[in-house]
Amino acid sequence: MKKRGVVAGIIAVLIVIDQLVKAYVVQNIALGEIKSWIPNLVSLTYLQNRGAAFSMLQDQQWFFALITFVVMGVAVWYLHKHIEDSWWLVTGLVLIIAGGLGNFIDRISQGFVVDMFHLDFINFAIFNVADSYLTVGVIVLVLAMLKEEIDGTNN
Repeated sequence: MKKRGVVAGIIAVLIVIDQLVKAYVVQNIALGEIKSWIPNLVSLTYLQNRGAAFSMLQDQQWFFALITFVVMGVAVWYLHKHIEDSWWLVTGLVLIIAGGLGNFIDRISQGFVVDMFHLDFINFAIFNVADSYLTVGVIVLVLAMLKEEIDGTNN
């Protein structure tokens, strides 16, 4: 039971960090403005993303809410069932849940997701903290599942 509380606390802290960064950007950067943060590496740009990744499917908020609800439900259920499994599996699920809920909060409360990180050295989509959680979480989860599969075939 203690582990569940720690995991829930970590998810909550990650969501708070995401929301604080978004609030800072909204308060301090005009919509569409670009501010250099780490010169030649990362700039901050306040954008309102009304779509999915790479701004696809613009203004389909109910669709995203439904998909997020389903995916978060599955992720929470899977985490509940496998909370005692590998640290990597739990970490991947925690990041996916925190990222999904961070962007879900934006969609429900504002009708869009606040994006801000612009990579200066490559032409890439502008993203936010929750997107980073999701990306790293999926990578970690896939690696954990691959490791589990490889370990299972070696027994």
